[in-house]
Amino acid sequence: MRIRFITVAFASLFSLMAHAQVNVTDPWVRATTPQQKATGAFMKLESNKPMKLVGARSPVANVVEVHEMATVEGIMKMRPVAAVPLTPGQALELKPGSYHIMLMDLKAPVSTGQKVSVTLMLENEQKVVQEQVVEAEVRPLNAAAAMPAHGQAQH
Repeated sequence: MRIRFITVAFASLFSLMAHAQVNVTDPWVRATTPQQKATGAFMKLESNKPMKLVGARSPVANVVEVHEMATVEGIMKMRPVAAVPLTPGQALELKPGSYHIMLMDLKAPVSTGQKVSVTLMLENEQKVVQEQVVEAEVRPLNAAAAMPAHGQAQH
């Protein structure tokens, strides 16, 4: 009886974990200079069920937030957002100049070639938040489109 209970418990746990997963492609983090205290994490997310990206964390930063870059009254502004919806079957690209994950108050610089662990917090339709760990490669400072330094964008 006890073995059956444990088997059912594990099956339920794996079922829940499978529902939490989104397909993550091309995860990367922009390298920093020695004095730099913030950088961005970028990737493509795709889910087969309605979900929301509601947060993130990383061992390399004391503060991690989901941000949006948007032009408001002709001025590019960066601001934290509470959630970013994932529409089933549509890729959401977290990229410079758009939605992205800010890694702030870095504990140490991040260097090209290093791997950075980022834990995504994903909320399903039942409002249950589940986590998914992503390993992101650190790319050179000039990788992809230029993004204003964190201190230069308006919040």
